[in-house]
Amino acid sequence: MKSPSAFENMGPTQKQSKSTSMVTKGDTFVSVREVTRSYWSGDQPVHALRGVNLELERGALVVLKGRSGSGKTTLLNLIGGLDKPSSGAIEFEGQRLDRLTDGELTMLRRQRLGFIFQSFALLPTYSAFENVELILRIAGMSGKEKNERAQRCLRAVGLTHWMDHRPDEMSGGQQQRVQVARAIATRPDLILADEPTGELDTATSRQIFNLLRQVVEKEGTTVLVATHDAIGEEYADIVYQLVDGKCVA
Repeated sequence: MKSPSAFENMGPTQKQSKSTSMVTKGDTFVSVREVTRSYWSGDQPVHALRGVNLELERGALVVLKGRSGSGKTTLLNLIGGLDKPSSGAIEFEGQRLDRLTDGELTMLRRQRLGFIFQSFALLPTYSAFENVELILRIAGMSGKEKNERAQRCLRAVGLTHWMDHRPDEMSGGQQQRVQVARAIATRPDLILADEPTGELDTATSRQIFNLLRQVVEKEGTTVLVATHDAIGEEYADIVYQLVDGKCVA
């Protein structure tokens, strides 16, 4: 594991949004207001979310707890613009996500959001470096800056000697660190992590949460973690719990 100072020299990316620097730590920049999400399973309605309210502040690590099937992933998908609520509103710096075009949502995800998944979601034929470099290429960065940024992010998560290794040559914890490196590469305003320690042992889970804590403190990024792992509460600034489709702080 790298020391916290590994994050200190991460410069801005070419495509970083101008508004990022205007949002000071502690400002609310994502608001979820009375959000519901229902869908059909056969001929039966399923009410995944029943009027969720929460706020995400700049520079905070927020943990979203709940049992399997409680709606955690559904809520993260809505905040990430991957799905739309049945009712209610989600605002990102005052912009309602349901009023953005598909193209605008794509640019939002590409430039201002980072994602970490439980199943690692790495390209199996790509090395750790190539998995991170690809995200920067998609974000519009090119040349020397792109390569340096990818290397810097992998060094920050303690993978200096694993950059050329493919996922099948790495442990689960190392693969999850690649995901963290990939998520922070574009300096997003918000990282959404869905059960990032669900397949890891206790010691490795602590390493991942410690990395996410460093991302918050050194990068100023907001991190929302959906988890049933009690370890996450030790690192969180605020904890929400989803109960019966509603959110309780």
